[in-house]
Amino acid sequence: MDEIDRHILKVLQRDGSLSQRQLAERVSLSPNACWNRLQRLKRNGIIVGQTVRLDREKLELGLVVFVMVKTRHHSSEWLERFRRHVTAIPEVVDFFRIGGEYDYLLKVVTRDMKSYDHVYQRLINGVELDAVTSHFAMETIEEQRPLPLTL
Repeated sequence: MDEIDRHILKVLQRDGSLSQRQLAERVSLSPNACWNRLQRLKRNGIIVGQTVRLDREKLELGLVVFVMVKTRHHSSEWLERFRRHVTAIPEVVDFFRIGGEYDYLLKVVTRDMKSYDHVYQRLINGVELDAVTSHFAMETIEEQRPLPLTL
């Protein structure tokens, strides 16, 4: 991957709706050369899909909760069961295994406290957990920032 590929990725992260021609113009390539590079980035698994960013507030999804989970189970079988359980909850938009005092971090996006309580009940009733701690976001300062690609 070279600087031109990084430039393509930076531009696409900011605006994935650009046409092939617009993208080629922004990165100073011919449309054919740009298309070839895009195809290679897709084949190599660097570009893994295209999505649309939505405004949570306008969709009345104003509550963001960071959920810390601690467990005493660390087998691959338990993790797979837990992964299936958590990913079946659509309000969990991000899910990480972490180091430190807690084992997992979930980002939950939902309407309000009542709807979060439903998510919480589904989470704790599906699998054995030692501790669940919720941290509620007071304000979104920056969200869904592009990955830091240096040129």
